[in-house]
Amino acid sequence: MKIKRVLISVYDKTNIIDIVSFLMQQQIEILSTGNTYKTLSSAGIKTQEVSDYTQFPEILGGRVKTLHPKIHGGILCNREKHKTEIQNLGIKPIDLLITNLYPFWETVNSGSNEEQIIEQIDIGGVALIRAAAKNFRFTSVISSIQDYEALKAKMIKNNNETTLEYRKYLATKAFALTAHYDSNIHSWFLSQSKSNELPEFFALYGHKAQELRYGENPHQKAAFYSNQFTKYPLEKIHGKELSYNNIVDIESALNIISEFKEPAAVIIKHNNPCGDAVGNNALEAYKKALSCDKVSSFGGIVALNREIDLKLAEKLNETFLEVVIAPSVSNEALKILQRKKNLRVIIHKSFQQNVKYQTKNVVGGFLVQENNDHTIKAEQVTEYTTTEKEKEDLIFAWKICKHVKSNAIVVAKDGCAIGIGAGQTSRIDSVNIAVKKAGEKCKGAVLASDALFPFPDSIVESAKHGITAIIQPGGSLKDQDVIATANENKIAMFFAGVRSFFH
Repeated sequence: MKIKRVLISVYDKTNIIDIVSFLMQQQIEILSTGNTYKTLSSAGIKTQEVSDYTQFPEILGGRVKTLHPKIHGGILCNREKHKTEIQNLGIKPIDLLITNLYPFWETVNSGSNEEQIIEQIDIGGVALIRAAAKNFRFTSVISSIQDYEALKAKMIKNNNETTLEYRKYLATKAFALTAHYDSNIHSWFLSQSKSNELPEFFALYGHKAQELRYGENPHQKAAFYSNQFTKYPLEKIHGKELSYNNIVDIESALNIISEFKEPAAVIIKHNNPCGDAVGNNALEAYKKALSCDKVSSFGGIVALNREIDLKLAEKLNETFLEVVIAPSVSNEALKILQRKKNLRVIIHKSFQQNVKYQTKNVVGGFLVQENNDHTIKAEQVTEYTTTEKEKEDLIFAWKICKHVKSNAIVVAKDGCAIGIGAGQTSRIDSVNIAVKKAGEKCKGAVLASDALFPFPDSIVESAKHGITAIIQPGGSLKDQDVIATANENKIAMFFAGVRSFFH
């Protein structure tokens, strides 16, 4: 399809002078809208303004510029079937559309008010893109600045023509853009809703922001898709590119570290914590977390919620780690960490996770659920109570347990996870793993379980290793047997009142 006439209407005018200069050299007729026309005129490039062509001015402060039959008729017409009709109506075919959209999501992220955000919902641009993409047999649509050079190369190679295959590729890309754009608008409106009900429609869309070397395994292709027109939102200041598994583990680390306001450290391996602790400072918290399971920490991911200083950096470098995440790193500390050339050092300013829903792919669609945010009441159900320190450890253990793969058991002492049993198909097996990892430190420790105890056997096993207090959801048919067993073994038991499965 030979390009004879182009319509240009761009918000982002990056490289627009260059592409238009090229089109002028090819003696292509150019239509342009208000601000685009002014930009080109200022550069000495003469084009025809859309309002002159349509004989209808821009109205409503620029809200209506291109929504006109002479524009959309020119884009949508079948050059053969509609030839006589468009000639009678004075409509000229438009062979190429170059446009980009108002920065809606950037406006949302800038903290703008509702009126400013609404003004950045593009109407005319989306309509133009969809019209040109629908009529790909006759019209080429350039919806991304990144496609300018490829367009020039295609036109030079084909004497100002574009191939059907190329136009179809551009149409596919265009519809992906408008779908993504509309999904962001939907997400914003959804965020403004005060309803507690799950939405009737759930838009799940992303822009491929970063190619990854491979997926969970080397034979699987993978990429990071952003729903915010950005690359992966964490700043890497040193080390290799992040892998698929790194990003998955980072997410787990951020979810856990966001539970704590005091100095805290978490170590993640294969999407499960293998070390967690709080302390008076970040170095103390990390040393305590590392003591939980030094073997499993090898090759893990460490997240801290305080700055990494020189002493902490030196301690981190003693173990092979894949990733270290912190809100900041001192200059001295960074020099130490840079000695490990492959260690990824990530800066993440805010550890508060603001995602409202979780999704999971299943056959025929995907599941959506609210985040597992809850407050526990910790109701005492046994004769025996705990010290204030033990209660603090119970709450600490529960915060960790909700992020461990079910069946999950966490043994904790002095603000430190000392044994974690994860992902077992029976609860007693998770208990056995947790107390085994805790070893001699188990005596005087507390235990958290993500779900109810179906039988008293886990209480008996806990008692053998010196556990003094347990927190669990409650709700078993054998609750009374479980409570009685705890009383017999002088174990204080608390019901959280909420289950915390994690799959």
